[in-house]
Amino acid sequence: MKALTMILTLPQSAADHVEALVVATGQGEDSRLTHAIRCWEANPGFRHLLVANGNPTEVTYAEITFDHLRSLGLRRLSGVCLQAEPAPNTGLQAAWIADEVRARGITSLALAVSPYHLTRAYLTVLKALAGSGTRLPIIPLPVAIPPDTPVPETGATAYELVPGEVKRILTYVGNGWLATAAELQEYLRWLWSHHTALLVPSPADSGS
Repeated sequence: MKALTMILTLPQSAADHVEALVVATGQGEDSRLTHAIRCWEANPGFRHLLVANGNPTEVTYAEITFDHLRSLGLRRLSGVCLQAEPAPNTGLQAAWIADEVRARGITSLALAVSPYHLTRAYLTVLKALAGSGTRLPIIPLPVAIPPDTPVPETGATAYELVPGEVKRILTYVGNGWLATAAELQEYLRWLWSHHTALLVPSPADSGS
C-alpha cells in the first residue's frame, strides 16, 4: 500500500513530456494496448513506443504484431518497437524494456499497464533498469478502465486480482526480482530532486 501510494505521487500528466511510452501486455487485456496507442497517436512528442510481449501459455495470448496493433488503431509506425520473443512473466518483459532503453538511449518513459498490476510492474521495471545501470524517470500511466471489468484471461475483476498481486509482490521482493521499499524510496527521492521540471512543469511549459 505504501509503495502504490508513493508511486502515485508521480503525476500522470508528466507522461506527456517523456521520450518513450512503454506498454506491458498480458491477460488478454487489449485495453492496455488501446490506451497506449491512443496516447501515442495523440502525442507526437513521444519518440518511442515499446510493446512488451506476453505469455504464450495464456489462453487469450495474441502474438504482438504490427497488424494486430493496426487493428487497435495504430497509425504512426516510426519509433514503434515490438518484443519479438514471448515473455512468460513480468521479469522477462522488464529485462527487455531495460535492454531497449539502453540500446536506444531513452532518457525518460511512461509505463502503461492495468491499475491492479501497476505496482508490481513498476517495481519490476525499476529493478531491471537499476540492474542494467540505468536510472531515468519512470512515470506511471495506469490504463483507464473500470475496476469491475472482467479480465479476459480469467474473468476476474481488478478487485479480485489485487490480493494475488500483493502476494506476488511480497514473494518476488524477497527473491530479489522487484525493487524493495527502500530502493523505491531512494529512487523517488532522486526523481523528485532531479526532475522537478518534468513532474511539476511551469505554467509556461503547460501552455506550450
